[in-house]
Amino acid sequence: MKQKPIDLLDLTPDVDVEVLLSQIIRQEPLISENRRPALRQLIHRLIDKMLEQQHHSFTLFKVLRAHILPLTNCAFNKSGDRFITGSYDRTCKVWNTFTGEEIFTLEGHKNVVYAIAFNNPYGDKIVTGSFDKTCKLWDAYTGQLYYTLKGHQTEIVCLSFNPQSTIIATGSMDNTAKLWDVETGQERATLAGHRAEIVSLGFNTGGDLIVTGSFDHDSRLWDVRTGQCVHVLSGHRGEVSSTQFNYAGTLVVSGSIDCTSRLWDVRSGRCLSVKQGHTDEVLDVAFDAAGTKMVSASADGSARLYHTLTGVCQHTLVGHEGEISKVAFNPQGTRLITASSDKTCRLWDCDTGECLQVLEGHTDEIFSCAFNYEGDFIITGSKDNTCRIWKALTASSQPAGPGGGGGGLARPTTAFSYND
Repeated sequence: MKQKPIDLLDLTPDVDVEVLLSQIIRQEPLISENRRPALRQLIHRLIDKMLEQQHHSFTLFKVLRAHILPLTNCAFNKSGDRFITGSYDRTCKVWNTFTGEEIFTLEGHKNVVYAIAFNNPYGDKIVTGSFDKTCKLWDAYTGQLYYTLKGHQTEIVCLSFNPQSTIIATGSMDNTAKLWDVETGQERATLAGHRAEIVSLGFNTGGDLIVTGSFDHDSRLWDVRTGQCVHVLSGHRGEVSSTQFNYAGTLVVSGSIDCTSRLWDVRSGRCLSVKQGHTDEVLDVAFDAAGTKMVSASADGSARLYHTLTGVCQHTLVGHEGEISKVAFNPQGTRLITASSDKTCRLWDCDTGECLQVLEGHTDEIFSCAFNYEGDFIITGSKDNTCRIWKALTASSQPAGPGGGGGGLARPTTAFSYND
């Protein structure tokens, strides 16, 4: 099976659905008129999702004393019924979100498990990257080890699956990134050109481009098929800390130790704007799902929320008493969470810039935070060796059917499958 996505990034609840249906059927040869009822149902589901009540507060659901040494990272699968934690104890653990129970432990690395990911949207594979210079590919349901990916000369610090789940990218302190074949475990390409450690990487939605961010002050765009560098995104005056594509794949945002974030045009490699205002290092950047908003988080204890198209800073989110190392949008782009060294995570309203809630209880700095796909669970990972699950007060205590409540489509896109 192959998938072809149809982007509905401009979808709003007041859209004329029949006009939109006619437009999609006219533009997409794979969709005939007799698919109109099914398509109508999908679009109404998306609109219902956009109109759902947004969660104003979360309550502590579980405290997971996850590892014997500090955590390094945590990540949800797409449906949100499972998440994973990596640790200095050399393991990765898989957890059930709704019960807080450990499902199994992935063991085998000989050093810190630093970078972890599910192959979303499928969620049937997990990849772990370690300071032992290797990456391991696992079955997410059985814990079986498929492959150990060997080739880097030093620690692996970032990794990602492409959205099609056919390629893994790994970034290393050896200044290179590598592309690996998921099916065979073989190396497909080495992306060489950076002059310092690669600390951030990510694929575009189409899976044909990858962005890498490095301590050499540059980000680079690479052609996944050839392994060639397409553009060097040069301009930062300090190490790049974070990079991300927007969903449409037309823009990249990069954050840097030079206290700025930059917006880049993917096609030309040109810098479109420099976002200033932070008084200390920018540690994380992110787009919302539709790409209409972007946010930067800083060691100055604030986050800055921008309108992507106009470049206007809509809100400066102030309240933390320590640096913010991680920031994430909920799927609808209406809420933000920020993780801080002040031992708290804050929930923000994107429209007003108001802090809706302070998630307190960790006894050491929080370095990782994430929403599930539905936006009704949050996980926070801390140096206190625990992971906390926070549940929306309005959320049902039971998952909605198999897959843990993943039935509603939160991102405003849909896709149709067809035989190749």
